[in-house]
Amino acid sequence: MSAIEILRSVLRGVLAAAVLGACGAPPPRAPAAPATAAPARSEPVSFAYATLDGRRATSASLRGRLTLVTLLATYDLASQAQARFVKAVALRHVPRINAFALVLEPEPNRPLVEAFVAALDLPFAVAMGDEAAIAGRAPFPGLHHVPSVVLLDREGREVWRAVGLADEQILHEALREHEGR
Repeated sequence: MSAIEILRSVLRGVLAAAVLGACGAPPPRAPAAPATAAPARSEPVSFAYATLDGRRATSASLRGRLTLVTLLATYDLASQAQARFVKAVALRHVPRINAFALVLEPEPNRPLVEAFVAALDLPFAVAMGDEAAIAGRAPFPGLHHVPSVVLLDREGREVWRAVGLADEQILHEALREHEGR
């Protein structure tokens, strides 16, 4: 094979790669915002869970402030990101808010949940979900997706929810929308 034939072969390969590259998939887009809903003004939500640190997190103990309740799972990378977003919002939001996480996993997974919470250094109460929470029956009917975030008003009523990853901006916007209510 002569040098000219080799050069032609290389140029054909480069041209083919350029054409195929131009016909490839479009550039990645930013992820879509989570599905959110503003439920009708609900009755106050009622729950009581033993937290990982041996305390109790109850709906009554969280009243008086807006509260972000986050539904998570240790096996889900989006849950890890959601926990970090809620942590950042809880530490920075003014006026101060409550945050609480409910892990939708069975009790035998407690060691994994404890490691998850320790690794993320979560500054808010975390509890294991019971069978009703894991199945999406209570305390937030129809909600068993991870990650998800529910916003409770000062009286403990659900006023907003996001199914899917809700970043800091989305959480701050939801909080601002419900601060004066």
